[in-house]
Amino acid sequence: MPAFTELNLSPPVLRAVEKAGYTEPTQIQAQAIPIALEGRDIIGASQTGTGKTAAFALPTVSQMIPTEHPQCLILEPTRELAAQVEDQMRLFGHYRPMNVVLLHGGVGYGKQSEGLSRKPDVIIATPGRLLDHIDRGNIRLDGIKYLILDEVDRMLDMGFLPDVKKIVDRCPSERQTLFFSATMPGAIQTLANWALKEPAEIEVGGRRSPAETVDHCFYPVAMDQRDELIEELVERTDFKSLMIFTRTKKEADSLFEKLKSKEKAKATVLHSDIKQRDRTKALDGFRSGDFNMIIATDVAARGLDISGVTHVINYRVPENAEDYVHRIGRTGRAKQEGEAFTLLSADEVEFANAVEFYVGQKIERKKLDNFDYVYTTLLQDQPIPKRRRPPAPKRRRR
Repeated sequence: MPAFTELNLSPPVLRAVEKAGYTEPTQIQAQAIPIALEGRDIIGASQTGTGKTAAFALPTVSQMIPTEHPQCLILEPTRELAAQVEDQMRLFGHYRPMNVVLLHGGVGYGKQSEGLSRKPDVIIATPGRLLDHIDRGNIRLDGIKYLILDEVDRMLDMGFLPDVKKIVDRCPSERQTLFFSATMPGAIQTLANWALKEPAEIEVGGRRSPAETVDHCFYPVAMDQRDELIEELVERTDFKSLMIFTRTKKEADSLFEKLKSKEKAKATVLHSDIKQRDRTKALDGFRSGDFNMIIATDVAARGLDISGVTHVINYRVPENAEDYVHRIGRTGRAKQEGEAFTLLSADEVEFANAVEFYVGQKIERKKLDNFDYVYTTLLQDQPIPKRRRPPAPKRRRR
């Protein structure tokens, strides 16, 4: 693996990398940075947690020349990812002064409009809010030299494809375009064929495989015992930092109410209905250790830089197999070991089969010792012959 000093980055960026404490590039960084510095378009695919942000941020900051127009546009699917990338761009631009503006929903337009009036070098935005500012006449994209679409698969999952196409159409045809994604479904390839010119394709690692450092399994359980089992797992698990993923905002809120009183749990909750300042407080508190448990929907599953997560629990099997890999990929990062548990009920067997097909392996089924299970045919060994409530006796006809 080459050192950062061998990648032809500009001296101010190398100083910023050293100041940030980065010692050597990851695989995706080592492969993408030299190609990006050549001015080529890129499709980069690698697992969550492999350093994709620096893979596009470092060469872009190295190449930028101050102008009167925005020259770099970075699109992100969520507010949290956009804010995280803003921090990274400011970090890598520490010795190369540049004006960065962040645009996302959930907050007012005033501060953002003021930032745009200062003619920023870099715009980091979610698609919907960016189009709002364009429609208001606050920004033009005809000076963009560097267009970066991050977590593209997530943007497509969230229904942003029409907005993304509108934005790409407003950028000049002569530009450098970088796509970065954890997975590469067909819809992304179609978009890439339209938006990119002879891109270099970079794929690092098995995009469908969980990290080898993650020990993951299914815990079969009857539907009406799901809450009891997750509470017991939390009680018995020696976690330092735990993420629990739910399918819905209602489930996240309900679990938070059940778990926040646990003696070992300093819990917080995160989903799209929570006010932006509270979402920021939840993430910052979880990163700093003020909270050791965060209960979240998939708003926290992809891309967010949260280090030191020791355990992940899926309250339900994800409906999309790709999301399973992204969720459990929040632990076992940077070669650290982690554990991931997924509760599995009878109505989710089809989703579980899809996950196993996607990752190419059978996932172990486990039972929690000394847990008073209700009868379910999904248990790993012989079903426990009992029910919580005995069926009412049938009446005999007389």
